[in-house]
Amino acid sequence: MDLITGTYDCKVDAKGRLMMPVAIKKQLSSVMDEGFVLRRSVFQKCLELYPMSEWQVLMQKMNKLNKFKKKNNDFIRRFTAGAKIVEVDVNGRLLIPKDLTVFANISKNIVVASAINIIEIWDKDLYEQAIDDAAIDFADLAEEVMGQDDDDYGIS
Repeated sequence: MDLITGTYDCKVDAKGRLMMPVAIKKQLSSVMDEGFVLRRSVFQKCLELYPMSEWQVLMQKMNKLNKFKKKNNDFIRRFTAGAKIVEVDVNGRLLIPKDLTVFANISKNIVVASAINIIEIWDKDLYEQAIDDAAIDFADLAEEVMGQDDDDYGIS
């Protein structure tokens, strides 16, 4: 899977359908027929859209967790809670299930944003707030995450 790039303002119709941005559809064209998994984000009030191949890689990693440890079982249950298999229809629309629209406060105006190998789907106001909140300490965060000299790439 190639990396995904771009942030796009979009709208959701009354039925909860999102018209996928053309640039995103082009980037996902090789995996479009495989379908996707849509789930709640762990850290933010947004949704994460995983190409099925990325989801399967993640599930293979999680399958290696010892399920006889309660914290592992709790993590798996919480991580997969509300996850849904979704497809982009022939018109390029993605139906966002009602329970996930409620979780992410999605109404009409949304932001579709790349996050390396997945896509985040945000309510526009919540996205702008998250970006504004992160801007306050982004320089410090960038230095801490990317500014280390302990490997060949400078990534900690």
